[in-house]
Amino acid sequence: MRFIDLRSDTVTKPTPAMLEAMFHAEVGDDVYGEDPSVNALEQKVANLFGKEAALFCPSGTMTNQIAIRILTQPQEEVICDRMAHIYNYEAGGIMANSHASVRLIHSSYGKFTPEDVLENINPDDIHFPPTALVALENTVNKGGGCYYNAIEIEAISKLSKEKGLKMHLDGARIFNALVATSEKAEVHGKYFDTISVCFSKGLGAPVGSALLGTEEHIKKAKRVRKLFGGGMRQAGYLAAAAIYALDNHIERLADDHRRAKTLAETLAELPYIAQVVPVYTNIVIFQLIDNLSPADFSAWLKAQGILANPFSKQSIRMVTHLDFDDAMLEKVVKVLKSY
Repeated sequence: MRFIDLRSDTVTKPTPAMLEAMFHAEVGDDVYGEDPSVNALEQKVANLFGKEAALFCPSGTMTNQIAIRILTQPQEEVICDRMAHIYNYEAGGIMANSHASVRLIHSSYGKFTPEDVLENINPDDIHFPPTALVALENTVNKGGGCYYNAIEIEAISKLSKEKGLKMHLDGARIFNALVATSEKAEVHGKYFDTISVCFSKGLGAPVGSALLGTEEHIKKAKRVRKLFGGGMRQAGYLAAAAIYALDNHIERLADDHRRAKTLAETLAELPYIAQVVPVYTNIVIFQLIDNLSPADFSAWLKAQGILANPFSKQSIRMVTHLDFDDAMLEKVVKVLKSY
């Protein structure tokens, strides 16, 4: 059986044109700084967000963790939301890699405000870790793909600068946010010290993320990447896929958003659905009624040829992506209505 895979937007395969770009990539040894395709990707994505430099890494977890490492000192504290990927899904990396503590904000759908930040800055007291960094996630994975717009980010950035705090963006799905808001990448880029950008989610590349920042930040980041084991050699084959994705797969994210909204509208009308989290981009999270197990419902979906993840208590997550088309959408809608 060929499955319709809605577990994540990380499950996509390179398109034939992307594979062709990879096949013809010019490569060298990136640890020596001699891979022309990697160098071109780093310059391209840095320019896109108005940053001085970028560093290509194997994963978004690595770029996030490198950023935290270079922007904090041991014993300092990172402010983020309780839903944040850097806190929930990076294996305790903030503690293990940076020896920093975390202050969690309890907001709606993973988005917080300047007032939330202000309330969570520690006083200058030896009993508390010094607050050093504010980390945003855009879009918010556990928040159903909701996003910050530039005005909201600017307000948090202004307060952070006033309080002497650094700003990092986990931009794993930043292009989904930019397509949804019709805002320019460079507008978002100016508010952060560092930005993590992922190529292997909505953009459909097979591997890789980039960390963006100043030249000094990226110089430090290269040393930390080496420490973390992230130095790659002929990585240009992967960089070529990311370049192709940046050139060809950003605007089409609107199709993913449209399909996700259709799924949400369908689910909202079904008797076994207790709640659907508002859908802003390509992530659909829905809660089942109490007597229906997410594990059992996922198993039933699998038997119908559809893969989806149990996400939290009583919830299922579906994520639309490059390899999910309108014909597949029609089938999923039909299956959901048949339960």
